[in-house]
Amino acid sequence: MTSDSLTLSDSTLRRPPSGLAAALPLTEINALIATAHALADAARVATLDYFRRPGLAADNKETARFDPVTMGDRLSEQRMREILAQQRPQDAILGEEFGTTTGTSGLTWVLDPIDGTRGFLTGSPTWGVLISLRDETGPVYGIIDQPHIGERFEGGFGLSRVAGPHGTHPLATRPERGLEEAFLYTTFPEIGSEAEYAAFRRVSEKAKLVRYGMDCYAYALLAAGQIDLVIEAGLQAYDIQAPMAVIRAAGGIVTSWDGGDCAQGGRVLAAANPGIHAAALELLNATA
Repeated sequence: MTSDSLTLSDSTLRRPPSGLAAALPLTEINALIATAHALADAARVATLDYFRRPGLAADNKETARFDPVTMGDRLSEQRMREILAQQRPQDAILGEEFGTTTGTSGLTWVLDPIDGTRGFLTGSPTWGVLISLRDETGPVYGIIDQPHIGERFEGGFGLSRVAGPHGTHPLATRPERGLEEAFLYTTFPEIGSEAEYAAFRRVSEKAKLVRYGMDCYAYALLAAGQIDLVIEAGLQAYDIQAPMAVIRAAGGIVTSWDGGDCAQGGRVLAAANPGIHAAALELLNATA
């Protein structure tokens, strides 16, 4: 994207309905968007230097299961934090690898330097870099960037678009259809309890097509109108806040399994439209 294509005008700006971000001047919103793209650009360079590198090592962050972290994860977040220290020192940061940095502005950058490190480690291009900006109401802007493919999905402040090898195009979720015609993506059965997996199966058994282990790229495809549902559990705030912003800007819905807010992670249901969301929500909460 060119710098001109990143700039909003008064006619294209769509402010959040409430919260600190709703009152930001247009010049600052454009500066924030430019910063977000600078972060994504830096993370692309950092991650691609390690992606599919022979013999790439990974440390395990957990004891009960394999939760890998690589030098690509760490360097990606370090490079983004360096830019924020220069351009937005007043803002807070929440990152997967290096935790929380406090700020004074009321805005927080939420960073997942590689969402889908298992995919990254095994050479699958389903991973991505997640960048979101939130105020006290939740995420107001987000980027899902897939460096290897070269696609960048963006949503918030009136923007809803994907830029990649085939140009820049608007994002729009799929129109309503019955659950029996739905395309569903998930991480299950790898993530989630037996009870959560049972709830997921109540939906998946009704869907037309189910795909597994798609990482953050599943949310990007939902925003792009390729699939209808993403159902997951065990997420963190940095896993979901960028997808929330991108999908909502494209016309979709992202909630917890009880229909509430999911900005802090946990069990997440992302849907292309209200009808398919309601159908999936009912089955997730059904009792035997």
